[in-house]
Amino acid sequence: MEPHAGLETQITVWRDFLARRQVISSTDLDELEDHLREQIADRRAGGLDDEEAFLVAIKRLGNLDAVSREFAQEHSERLWKQLVLLPEGATGADTGVTLWRELTVVISLAVGAGLALKAGLIWLGDGDVLLRNLGLLVFPFLGAYFAWKRGLSARTVVVLLGAFLALAVVLNVYPFVPGGSTWLLAALHAPVLLWVMTGLAYVGGQWRSDSRRMDFVRFTGELLIYFTLLGLGGGVLMGLSFAMLQLVGLDLEPVMEAWILPFAVPGALVIAAWLVEAKQNVIENIAPVLTRVFTPLTIVMLLAMLVVLTTTGSLLNVDRGLLILMDAILILVLCLVLYSLSARDPLTPPGFFDAMQLILIATALAVNAAMLAAMLARIAEFGFSPNKVAALGLNLLLLVHLVRAIWLGAGFQRGSRSFASLEHWQTQYLPVYGLWAVVVVLIFPPAFVFA
Repeated sequence: MEPHAGLETQITVWRDFLARRQVISSTDLDELEDHLREQIADRRAGGLDDEEAFLVAIKRLGNLDAVSREFAQEHSERLWKQLVLLPEGATGADTGVTLWRELTVVISLAVGAGLALKAGLIWLGDGDVLLRNLGLLVFPFLGAYFAWKRGLSARTVVVLLGAFLALAVVLNVYPFVPGGSTWLLAALHAPVLLWVMTGLAYVGGQWRSDSRRMDFVRFTGELLIYFTLLGLGGGVLMGLSFAMLQLVGLDLEPVMEAWILPFAVPGALVIAAWLVEAKQNVIENIAPVLTRVFTPLTIVMLLAMLVVLTTTGSLLNVDRGLLILMDAILILVLCLVLYSLSARDPLTPPGFFDAMQLILIATALAVNAAMLAAMLARIAEFGFSPNKVAALGLNLLLLVHLVRAIWLGAGFQRGSRSFASLEHWQTQYLPVYGLWAVVVVLIFPPAFVFA
């Protein structure tokens, strides 16, 4: 394959390669080509050029089909050129300008996020107001990176800016009762809305695309991994620097608290997003490994939680803090399920790991049912409160999500449902959690003040 051949020429060479395999019929070949073109279109929408999109697409398709895998392996030496910041042979002025322009944008946004957080610490203090506005100081810079990267239209940018500003107004002018529950609920749910807004920038305006939403799910999981790795590495470096300076009589703690951490944490988030964006289209082997490791461990943890819930006697005796912690765990379980779906090869037939996923969902469903019973018992005994209503609403949403997921998953395991139907349900249902966050942030403060 010529390095500078056009996209159609590359697809023709790939098709001719597969056509030489007698086991592939012309119908199968047409289907594979359609899938390849879909993959290429998705990658081009993500910012890759024709050649990069083709290389990544055949790599992904190679994970689905043995013959395509052979083709990808024969050309894999070219794929590795995408794994470095400055590709081999990329010495031209255009490549250098593009690379340094993106680095400049990323570093500027990282510094801007740090400055915004530092200003917030100075002007807002460290109390309730800062906690409500913490996400607003950082997430707009992450959204700005994707808006620039995707080349969003002016109209879309205006809509996103309007959403950020509207949330800022709500969080700062609503009738929150000092020391009450609604301000804390708003502070906890605001990051959900901010992440949804960031996701709208990430998908580049393709709001209705299931594949782009699933890409954002995969991005979210890999972002957490990269951010954690950066945090661990940065923590080690700062710890060594702290110890070294102490030996010479210098105390780094005031500087660390006042300047290093306010810039390092939000800056690391922007840098991590850039790293995931640069690498995830090529290296997608992290997600499958992590999901296969943590799925059985999570099942064991959920079973232990179920035993605890069912052996405490009366459901009224279940500690309120335990219910809150279990809500957080169920959300993490849901994220693991979504991450597993985003990492799965869509054309692979159901197997053992899909059965494990069903067990995970069924176990989570049992735990959620026990939690709902405990919450209803507490509401019947002590009455409604903002916290109880928020927790009850979240668990009802999880119940619907898990019931439908296990129904579709079981159908996929039996062969009566396609993987696309399961993936479509997950991506279609995700915005419901954002709508619930809107209800908690907008409706709860006035409702529980004037009720």
